[in-house]
Amino acid sequence: MKIIRVTYTVKPEYVGQNKTNIEQVMKDLKAKNNSNTKYASYLEEDGVTFMHFAQYPDEETAKILNDIPSFAKFRKELKESGPVSPPKAEDMSLVASAFDLF
Repeated sequence: MKIIRVTYTVKPEYVGQNKTNIEQVMKDLKAKNNSNTKYASYLEEDGVTFMHFAQYPDEETAKILNDIPSFAKFRKELKESGPVSPPKAEDMSLVASAFDLF
């Protein structure tokens, strides 16, 4: 299983565009119709810090996201926006879950 959390902080004027880009990625990811991809994005209480959380059963499934053009666009535009705090990726390990992930 691969679990990853990414956090970053954007400039206030970039929040709307970042949300739009994330929504497009999620739409395109849903269109892939792969129920083994568990990926969501959240906006923290400060209104400028985003957290992405993804869970995949294996490395192969994790690669699906990188094949989506809107994900490349999202990453490119985020970098070009000059984030206050750049994306920090953290690999995580599941300890326990009250529900079946896959």
